Amino acid sequence: MLLSMPTLKYFVSEGAPRLYSVHKPVTTIGKALGNDVAVTGAGVLDHHAQIVFDGRDFVLEECERDGEIAINGKKKRRARLVHGDRLQLGAVEIGFSMFAEAPTVQERLPAGADGEERPAPPQGSSELAGVRKLFAFSEKLINRRNVDELLEAMLDDVIELTHADKGFLLLLEGAEAAADTAVRGVALAAPTAGGDRKLAVRASRNVRKEAITDAAGGISDSIVRQVIASGRPVIVSDALADTQFGRSDSVIAMKLSSVMCAPLLSQGQIIGALYVGNDKIKHLFDRAQLDLLSIFASQASLILQNAMLLNALRADKAKLVAELHDKKFGEIIGACPSMLEVFRKLQKVAATDISVLITGETGTGKELIARELHRRSPREGGPFITINCGAIPENLIESELFGHVKGAFTGAIASRPGKFQIADKGTLFLDEIGELPLNLQVKLLRALQERVVFRVGDSKPEKVDIRIVAATNRNLEEEIRTGNFREDLYYRLNVVNLWLPPLRERGDDVLIIAKVLLSKYADELGSAVRGFSPAALAAIKKYSWPGNIRQLENRIKKALVLCDQALLAVEDLDLGPGTETAVMPLEKAKEEFQRRYVLEALERNNGNRTQTARDLGVDPRTIFRYLEKEQNPMPSGAGGVARDPTEA
Repeated sequence: MLLSMPTLKYFVSEGAPRLYSVHKPVTTIGKALGNDVAVTGAGVLDHHAQIVFDGRDFVLEECERDGEIAINGKKKRRARLVHGDRLQLGAVEIGFSMFAEAPTVQERLPAGADGEERPAPPQGSSELAGVRKLFAFSEKLINRRNVDELLEAMLDDVIELTHADKGFLLLLEGAEAAADTAVRGVALAAPTAGGDRKLAVRASRNVRKEAITDAAGGISDSIVRQVIASGRPVIVSDALADTQFGRSDSVIAMKLSSVMCAPLLSQGQIIGALYVGNDKIKHLFDRAQLDLLSIFASQASLILQNAMLLNALRADKAKLVAELHDKKFGEIIGACPSMLEVFRKLQKVAATDISVLITGETGTGKELIARELHRRSPREGGPFITINCGAIPENLIESELFGHVKGAFTGAIASRPGKFQIADKGTLFLDEIGELPLNLQVKLLRALQERVVFRVGDSKPEKVDIRIVAATNRNLEEEIRTGNFREDLYYRLNVVNLWLPPLRERGDDVLIIAKVLLSKYADELGSAVRGFSPAALAAIKKYSWPGNIRQLENRIKKALVLCDQALLAVEDLDLGPGTETAVMPLEKAKEEFQRRYVLEALERNNGNRTQTARDLGVDPRTIFRYLEKEQNPMPSGAGGVARDPTEA
């Protein structure tokens, strides 16, 4: 017979399974005899695991790290249990059921004359029907997605079980604002510790399984106020004869016969109430029906809590989509002033065929900018070819760029085109151009000037029609001064410079980028994570992100794979207190502001130091001193490699 006590079924090696009721807040499982459930088998520790009831869920968690736990074949250290779960502790298998399949020891009667224990007599059919309805409703929770349908189905079940005429689900204001559909009905006053808050009807049903038109007109506000104020369920078997509520205006006006009301809780806070009533004296409610209503109220609380979380995430996603509409430039996200300046330049230069040099720290999205240049150019229909100049061995890079003919070198068993030929009629993106060897820089310069290339081992010229976009995280002007990069090649590549700011200087852009990356990779990786906790968002914004967007992307991927919660926390992103940027002294902060302001002015003037000094009202030497401190300064747009004016 099914009862309402959760049960563990221990499958022993011989004989029938042993049944244990889970009736304590903490139920221990292990090899030691002092455990609530003592089991023996290979791999079972003395204190292997425990089941904790938190008032709503039964949670299985490890007691010792060496103890292996699997739920339905998947290894776990902590997990919420649901009906039908199979637990594996070492070599021992245990089944979990939300219902008892036999009377527990406490429910058996004393032994009879024959010395055998006699089971307790069957409980009432109404309780059994209630348990079955609850089990059926739990299955509906899994299969149905619409919250309104779930609440209406639950009210129909409650009305049927309690023989009520009508049922209502009421929500306090604030809770109802988080629901995904508009709250229906007329508001009722409900005093709380925080002052008067309104209650409104979220769902209503009658005995014919129809919605009630004038929902608020059938509710006793005095009874509801009592439940909200006390946080305890209330039953009024005969309302008109009740000493407490019989003189209530609402009870007298509606001529109520019998009423039950139970609170709805979320995270220990009252969010509303479940209310049923009837007008028939022959169907007066009793205490058993109130217990049943309280159980269904806990289920309704769970539905609403999940619905509120889901709606908060949907609202956040809708807000993100709206923000992206204003803050997205093609596939690039950004709304800070420095990125808007990049977009402005990109828009203008994309339609031309001039060369573009993209600079910035590693991980700032240089390839995305290059692709957007290609996508907005007349060459969009042609190929976009990328070559990483720092990832190819020096003895192979010429062949990769220009191709080779059969027999040109050992292993050249067939002729092969290079990236220049493949990119014909399109765009060639030279990533990490600062890594290119000097001897190849000469040949690259010739190819850019004459638009003609020669394959390795061949003297026949091949014309190419390409646009060159290059990128580097190095300071090419410093490389020129040290003799590692050709000045003439630099000017050929740096017709227009696009400098990408680091993520730490982009303000709220980092939050929008993080949310977009989470949404993208949560779907790709099949993760149940749907957002960030408020603390995680604050930590993301505070962190300096030395690896920029690439580092943020990798952190989010890792967190999505390892996190078991709906929201990513600070710990999931490895952004503990020690990772926050320290508060700098005021003088240093002023210096940092001036540095960024000078760089922004340089960017607006396309790297022209003389014009920048004129705009800022300072000596050109001041601009040079700031640039000397930069690892990757803004390239000059004034012609020539920048030198200290005192050296002239």
